[in-house]
Amino acid sequence: MISQPNLPTSIREQNSEQDIDLMAYLGAIVDRKYFVATITFVFLCAGIVYAMFATPVYQVNALIQVESKGSGVPGLDEMGGMFDSQSNSTAEIELLKSRSVVGETVDELHLDIVSKPKLFPYIGERYFRRFSPLKEGHLAEPKFGASSYAWGGEEIDVFDFKVPHSAIGTEFTLVAGEGTGSNKQFTLLNSDGDVILKGKVGEELTNGKFSLTIRSLIARPGTEFILLRKNRLNTIVSYQDAITANEKGKSTGIISLQMESTQPIKAQVFLNEMAENYVRRNVERNSAEAQNSLDFLKVQLPIVKKQLEQAEAEYNDFKIQQQSVDITIETQGVLDRVIELDTKLQDLDLQRLEMSRKFKSEHPIYLGLVEKIAEIKNQKRELIKEVGNLPAIQQQLLSLKRNVEVNNQIYMLLLSKAQELDIVRAGTVGNVRIIDKAEVNLSTPVKPKKSMLVAIFIVLGLFFSISTVIVQKLFNRGIEDPSDIESLGLPVYASVPYSDHQDKLTGFSKAKKGRTKPKTILAVDNPADLSIEALRSLRTSLHFAMMESKNNLIAISGPSPGVGKSFISVNLAAVLAQSGKKVLIIDADMRKGYLQTQFGMKWDNGLSDYLSGRLTLEEVVKHSQVEGLDVITRGQIPPNPSELLMHSNFSKLVEQVKERYDIVIIDTPPILAVTDPAIVSAHTGTTLLVTRFGQNHAREIELTRNRFEQNGIDVKGVVFNGVLRKASNAYGYYGYYNYEYKSGN
Repeated sequence: MISQPNLPTSIREQNSEQDIDLMAYLGAIVDRKYFVATITFVFLCAGIVYAMFATPVYQVNALIQVESKGSGVPGLDEMGGMFDSQSNSTAEIELLKSRSVVGETVDELHLDIVSKPKLFPYIGERYFRRFSPLKEGHLAEPKFGASSYAWGGEEIDVFDFKVPHSAIGTEFTLVAGEGTGSNKQFTLLNSDGDVILKGKVGEELTNGKFSLTIRSLIARPGTEFILLRKNRLNTIVSYQDAITANEKGKSTGIISLQMESTQPIKAQVFLNEMAENYVRRNVERNSAEAQNSLDFLKVQLPIVKKQLEQAEAEYNDFKIQQQSVDITIETQGVLDRVIELDTKLQDLDLQRLEMSRKFKSEHPIYLGLVEKIAEIKNQKRELIKEVGNLPAIQQQLLSLKRNVEVNNQIYMLLLSKAQELDIVRAGTVGNVRIIDKAEVNLSTPVKPKKSMLVAIFIVLGLFFSISTVIVQKLFNRGIEDPSDIESLGLPVYASVPYSDHQDKLTGFSKAKKGRTKPKTILAVDNPADLSIEALRSLRTSLHFAMMESKNNLIAISGPSPGVGKSFISVNLAAVLAQSGKKVLIIDADMRKGYLQTQFGMKWDNGLSDYLSGRLTLEEVVKHSQVEGLDVITRGQIPPNPSELLMHSNFSKLVEQVKERYDIVIIDTPPILAVTDPAIVSAHTGTTLLVTRFGQNHAREIELTRNRFEQNGIDVKGVVFNGVLRKASNAYGYYGYYNYEYKSGN
């Protein structure tokens, strides 16, 4: 492992930057810990409420066994073996969940018909679920006076509900009427409130398009129910998705059926009915081949029987005609052999027909039967040649007798096989059976797991809140470290910590009795505040910075509104005045200046009035509550502030005030918004920028400096305002938070 000191410089710097970024994000999360805690608590409360009101989900279970082969019939192993079948669990699971099995169950139980009581939004389901009737037919009392909703005990059993194809999926409202039992009345309404059907329980109602039959209805008059006819295929697919079928163990043949539902009793009935249908279909499938062969023999038996009767009639007629001619011993021997060959030939031909339904003509079994048939036919031809040596009457008698005997043997053979196949078909029990019928534990729902649900909501709350903090950190690239400003080539004269009293300087607040009062200056209200201590440090820095300045005027501007220029200007002026200086502060923001609010003055008779020539300097200068600090407010808002500042009256003002005061501070508007700061700074000896912690971007500050330089103005330095104590910052804010000095009592 390579130690950190041995790594190349670029890699060490990259690792250091990554560590700083990670610490910055971690610090941002710590800084917003109350936000994270609040959001997490909100999610926790939401999780608890959801867990309380969520509809419980129950699991229904059943067990089915798939045997390796079908059951044989004792004594008929050879015949029954023709219909033995091997079955694997995977195939049986697919058959079990097939549309034919599920669809048959859906049709039998009318599951494509949805009928449910109309419940009060959000909380009605909990009331309905928790209601325990004292006796049969007992109904819960309506809550909040909402009698049209069901509150507990209401029931409806819809036997049939047919709607036009266009109305499939449309909800209808059934309103319970007066009466009880079979005399209970109801009305079916559409979404517009129009009556579609009206009648009583047990009646088959129809209007040609809609038909409805209600088996039972228990509800107060006026209670509403929702009726819906769903698409049959969609219903089947939804039940297929709801069923989970898995083999318990490898090659065990035991299939576990599971189904989760908010209506456990209906799910239990469905699963049992589906299992019964599946077992019945399995028996039918296993006996299908025997049934097909039996159907074939039933078709052949009447034909063979008719041929036998015809052969017997011809034989008897010939004997009568020849006056009871008897067959000789030689002819009888030939006859027995011919009958034997014909019987074998007929039996093989039946087997060939049976095999032709199972195999192709190229199959070896089928070809083997064809060869046997050809061999028997050759033997029969050789035997027929021997018959040619007999007398003519004996030959004809032999032929007729042979037809009778052969047809009789064939008939008896077919009859015997038909009886055997009928026994095989009737004795088929299938290779699947139900081990455990569907059951459900109503005392323990599987969902929601309340503790886990609440934990998930807590995790979601943490994830959401932390993600929000990180995203805000990513998108808010405002400078939070004064070294980033100094890297732009601008010295930071002071980092002013954020003060809770700073809000007092931004406007007015209501007094206890509802009246409004102006806010005073922070340097006067709380001179020991950390922000004021930082401004005293700025006062010292300005003393040395202004030694080489052309005059004693200071212009204070900023990149954008809201950075705290007025706060810095007012309190810096107050701090300078408190040190024995004679200070004048001028509000040069004649558009939106509000410096007067900090001193409890009015904005009239100010700078714009002097520049327009309406008032003299003595008339616009106002004395503040701070000794040695005078104020010139903005005056009336002029239509042309920039032109007024470029007027010679402003140069005249500068010449007058720099002689009368030790320091003059001019509060100007944001340089990126208007050009007024550049005009004012051209007359001042010192220009300062005020930037706000986490608000101004490096590019914004650089653009501000360039705007001043384009007008030939050198920015002396920056005041970093509104610095917050944050865990994400590593520079410590120059120790202001750690070295706060308070006087003893």
